[in-house]
Amino acid sequence: MSKVMVVEDDAALREIYSIRITAEGYEVVSAGDGEEALAVAVREKPDLILSDVMMPKISGFDMLDILRNTPETANIHVIMMTALSADDQRARGERLGCDRYLVKSQVGIEDVVNAIHEVLGDKQPVESVSNA
Repeated sequence: MSKVMVVEDDAALREIYSIRITAEGYEVVSAGDGEEALAVAVREKPDLILSDVMMPKISGFDMLDILRNTPETANIHVIMMTALSADDQRARGERLGCDRYLVKSQVGIEDVVNAIHEVLGDKQPVESVSNA
């Protein structure tokens, strides 16, 4: 079973994502800010981190930078999820090494779940069925 860490400073959102991801069969751990996330990542070794960008203490971008430069966490998959939709913010996330960059206003929870499956490679994307 793959382990997913949800990093979100909004407790209600963190809970909603955790419940939905657990329903997909993943083990879920969580953190409320980037600083806590770094400690949990080293201790729990998740397969993927789903992280907000704008958080107290350490931002998601700074957390990602530290993860990528720490040998124990360098290869953890990371999906950044944020309200920041500007191209320069997306480019920054990609430059720092995130696997996906999702804009909260443009995706629903099912899109997030699908992105997790795709990044972890544990489920084939659903293809449209044709009657040809």
